[in-house]
Order: sequence, then structure tokens, then C-alpha cells
Amino acid sequence: MSTIKLTVNGKAVSADVEDRTLLVHLLRETLNLTGTHVGCDTSQCGSCVVHIDGKAVKSCTVLAGQAAGANVTTIEGIAKGDELHPMQAAFRDNHGLQCGYCTPGMIMSSIDIVNRHGGKLDEATVRHELEGNICRCTGYHNIVKSVLDAAGRMKVAQAAE
Repeated sequence: MSTIKLTVNGKAVSADVEDRTLLVHLLRETLNLTGTHVGCDTSQCGSCVVHIDGKAVKSCTVLAGQAAGANVTTIEGIAKGDELHPMQAAFRDNHGLQCGYCTPGMIMSSIDIVNRHGGKLDEATVRHELEGNICRCTGYHNIVKSVLDAAGRMKVAQAAE
């Protein structure tokens, strides 16, 4: 057992974990942040994506101990109170989800895509960047539409800050 300290969704956290504990399990089982999903156990699906120090990472590929000292953001940490993050709002408004299982990972990956590409996003880039996220319900059309819409919303939100 090791004691690790990290920041999750803006709050300092300390937890005793076995050295083999994956970050996704720390988040879900110890911290009760169940918005981060486990979809495949092989890092193929992307439903477990979180941000570590601002970058999208599949949390099923990271040992909890590797995240010690890091700033981790989960889907639960991106809204501001009752105000959805622009990406969440765009997914809602553009019907970018169906069953919702992949949605947290899609949203977290998409925020990272927009942050890295900014205004230089087009449909082909979004589709290419989302190849590591699997949705079993949709044809991705509304997901891509949501990401492109959110890119504009995020730009406006950043300008207002």
C-alpha cells in the first residue's frame, strides 16, 4: 500500500492504494466519481478518458501512483455549478449522445482536441482525433457536429474570461 496525494476536480485528495491500482479504479471505487467509465479493460474504447494536468489520458492505462501530485479532472469537474461546460452543452444541443456510456470520455477527449487545435478544426480532424473513442450507438455524425459547435462556444467562453 502507498499513500498518494493528488488534486481531483480542484480538491486535494489523499488515498491509500495498492501499487497495482489503476487511476480509473481510484476515481470510481475510492473517490466515488463514477462518471469515468470502464468500457473495455484494454484501453481501446476511451470511455475512461480524464485530464491529467490538462491533457486527455485514458485512466485505465495509468497507475494511480503515477498520478501522484497531478491535477486530475473528470467529467464531474468540468461544469461550473449548474452551468454546463460548453462541450457538454453542445453534446446536449446537437444530440451527440444516445445511451450515454461513451459520452464522458468523448467529452473529455473533445475538450482536449479543441484546446490543442483551437479554431483550426474541421470534420476530418475531429473524426481522426476521436478514433481512440468508440461509440457503439451512433454513426458519429452528431458527435462530430457537437465538437465543432463546442469549439466555437469554447472560444467565446475563453474570450469572456
